[in-house]
Amino acid sequence: MQAKGEDSMRGLVSRLTIGLVALATPLAAQETRVGEEGFISPPATLEQMDWLIGQWVGDGIGGAPAMESWLPPTGGTMVGTFVQQSADGPIHFTEHLYLMEEEGTLVLRLKHFHADLKGWEEKDDMLTFRLVAIEPCAAFFHALTLRCADSEKPGEGLVAAVRMSSGNELLFNFDAM
Repeated sequence: MQAKGEDSMRGLVSRLTIGLVALATPLAAQETRVGEEGFISPPATLEQMDWLIGQWVGDGIGGAPAMESWLPPTGGTMVGTFVQQSADGPIHFTEHLYLMEEEGTLVLRLKHFHADLKGWEEKDDMLTFRLVAIEPCAAFFHALTLRCADSEKPGEGLVAAVRMSSGNELLFNFDAM
């Protein structure tokens, strides 16, 4: 009987120790920022995003290959695409992205597509990310970040991050192609 009680106590101590270690372990810094309700986006132009133009390749969700491409601005819009492959190679899903100047700031809009080109969002719906902050070599939209991997070496690497509704982030590290 005492052995069972000791085992229970050891289990409790073990769980408490794990919990305390978890509390003492610093949390990874969040890549994304979230604007407070009613926030006002800062002034910004597409000219400030020229570092984003190009083709990027790296690991995506679950370590499967992913690619992102951004074209130079045309008519006040930069068009981008994102391709997430499955671990075994085929396309898992894609995104069509528009980075646009709107009311003196930037907004990013995107639509998701399954591999068969059927949209995730309803026909006329899209996700809209408003700008929270802009820095040299970085744009922080509400729950989505695009930034240079190294602000001293624009054009060599890209970090993209999106905050999920769970609060977790999907992080993508890309190298220039």
